[in-house]
Amino acid sequence: MAGEPSKQTILVVDDNLDNVEILRAFLESRGYVVAEARDGKAALARLDEVRPALVLLDVMMPGMDGWEVCRIIKQHPTHGGTKVVMVTAKGGFEDKFEGLRSGADDYVVKPVDFKDLLGKVERNLAARGSQA
Repeated sequence: MAGEPSKQTILVVDDNLDNVEILRAFLESRGYVVAEARDGKAALARLDEVRPALVLLDVMMPGMDGWEVCRIIKQHPTHGGTKVVMVTAKGGFEDKFEGLRSGADDYVVKPVDFKDLLGKVERNLAARGSQA
């Protein structure tokens, strides 16, 4: 439930360890459980393991990029309803459009404005709760 963040897991997917640790510290300080993956393949493998309520997904990663990972998540028979927020330095109109086209539920541009990020996390978790 949206009012019980400590029971919700957020999967942070980013190949930059510093970004992962910053997001982890921020989210855990607000009561969320944070799981991590360093690339797209690892993120997809962790879906069944951690069953996240939300995925914070970088775009520019080695191997499989975030757009492809998002499309796979959204087409997944079990995890297709998982909320995905793109968190990326790619902030142009075309990039945001591609994010929406790939199925992303929201978009945050790096460097991250943490107030904005928290609002999007809370809004997407609340929307997910109302669909459950």
